[in-house]
Amino acid sequence: MRQYRFTKDIPFTEAEYERRLALTRAAMDKAGIEVLFVTDPSNMAWLTGYDGWSFYVHQGVIVFHDADPIWWGRNQDTNGALRTVWMGDDRIIGYIDSYVQNTEMHPMEDLAQRLIGMGFEEARIGVELENYYYSAKAHLSLMAALPKSTLVDATALVNWQRGIKSSEEIAFMRKAARISEKIVDGLLERVEPGVPKNEVVAEIQRDAILGVDGDWGDYAAIVPLLPSGSDAAAPHLTWDGRPFAKGEATFFEISGCYRRYHAPLCRTIFLGDPPDIFLAAEAALAEGLEAGLEAARAGNRACDIANALAAPLERAGIERGARCGYPIGLSYPPDWGERTVSLRTEDETILQPGMTFHFMPGLWMSDWGLEITESILITEDGAAECFCDRPRKMFVKK
Repeated sequence: MRQYRFTKDIPFTEAEYERRLALTRAAMDKAGIEVLFVTDPSNMAWLTGYDGWSFYVHQGVIVFHDADPIWWGRNQDTNGALRTVWMGDDRIIGYIDSYVQNTEMHPMEDLAQRLIGMGFEEARIGVELENYYYSAKAHLSLMAALPKSTLVDATALVNWQRGIKSSEEIAFMRKAARISEKIVDGLLERVEPGVPKNEVVAEIQRDAILGVDGDWGDYAAIVPLLPSGSDAAAPHLTWDGRPFAKGEATFFEISGCYRRYHAPLCRTIFLGDPPDIFLAAEAALAEGLEAGLEAARAGNRACDIANALAAPLERAGIERGARCGYPIGLSYPPDWGERTVSLRTEDETILQPGMTFHFMPGLWMSDWGLEITESILITEDGAAECFCDRPRKMFVKK
């Protein structure tokens, strides 16, 4: 009988984890995978509840067709697994510390012996090849230790099962959205000419972690991004100690996070009188956002959102070469996207109720940038719902 750990602080119900396992096993069956080895910490948490900052060493979740998953990792991290996963103690196994950062031996050798002992010496084993946490050395070591097995690329197999959120997940994202709103409200109060950026970031993190209405904040998968002036042409710069300056725009890419669930929200603040190019871009972007939200309906395609956004931007002479959004939900560093659907003209994925996206049409031009974005939920009927409720505009502080 399953030892579901109701006595622990498990974030979801047993039925929710059963739903996730059923989806994953069906996808494994379709791909002809006998056993799946999951190393993405977001997928590990989604399947088992595991939550720890241990993804700098080799670890993973082993998924079977007819038995509870096994958490496998470094011995000292088994105590974290005992406290966070829903499975029984016998489904948590660790490898000795001698394997850690040792050029003479590799943790995958331990994993291989475990799989052989479970009867999977000649199995088709799925691995997440295109993954931040599964190295080339790990793959080569596992191949060498399992010469009779076939390692199958199962990149994003679990990610795709995460696309349609349950009501339990959506509730967590709503909590994250309230934190995102609090962060943006704080930015509007604090950003002034002469204020050092690092001081504002310290308050961003304070607001994010204190949370809202008793719902504590978790660390986000991406740190705050806030380039100013010509630096805003680069979308992924963080902060330094320089002060905000009059005559410059700064976009802020932030997200509240509740129990690893995110609701990213980006807004731009201009200090002083914005030039006409900013006002024209803001108007076109606002129009495109509204059109994209209207197109974000169940039954439409991902590309329909991108095409709706593009039309007013093109009329304003603005060309974007990047996608304008991606799925969001549960994530760990370094990315809060789910790495499946892309909101771009080539992606014809059908939108379904329960899908959640960061609709992210940032403008990064040659010497300036502007971001106004929304985290959205595809609903049963009608246009997309925005998780956050803040004015969809560039804020001007004179």
